[in-house]
Amino acid sequence: MGVFSTIHRFHEAGEDANVNNVSNFGEPHHSLFTSSKVLSLHHRIDITDSSDRIVYRAVTQFPSLHDKTDIEDAYGKHIAHIERKLFTIHERHYVTMADGLKFQISNELFHLIKDVTNIEGLGWQLRGNILGLNFELYDSDGSVIAVIGQKMLSIHDKYCVDIYRPELETIVTAILITLQHMIQDRENSQASYSSSSSDS
Repeated sequence: MGVFSTIHRFHEAGEDANVNNVSNFGEPHHSLFTSSKVLSLHHRIDITDSSDRIVYRAVTQFPSLHDKTDIEDAYGKHIAHIERKLFTIHERHYVTMADGLKFQISNELFHLIKDVTNIEGLGWQLRGNILGLNFELYDSDGSVIAVIGQKMLSIHDKYCVDIYRPELETIVTAILITLQHMIQDRENSQASYSSSSSDS
């Protein structure tokens, strides 16, 4: 069981799920894990299962003004395309699944400690805690779909997602990758703002 298991959602492959998750939602069907790798030509996120086998891979071409990212499964089959809209007050990402399903995620509410973000086009909600690095994904009926946790104090951004609706795994994966990009963008913006403030 992870060190932060009682309060923090992240756990490594092979470890038990967060005890509060199990208490509130039951045992997850399975878990996936991500690790970011920043390379010279592209940004890659590997999504692995509990046996550390790659299930999906997300690749962002660099440079890419629209933060264009494609997700494939382990066999190279296209899963989803993610793209950021430029020139908008509230940063917005568009997601198109391989079957044509489209939805949008905006981080306009990501200023608060406790956030509720509507996923337009699905009727789902992402409820989270930025400081606590914990997020829950609910469907339109308020039933939990997945719970996401980020590892604290990690050189590479690492996340785990406990999945309660396995039939929605690919959509959950696309949302998880989009969320990671949104959080990274927010961190970059804050770092840039802090740098400009200290130089003035």
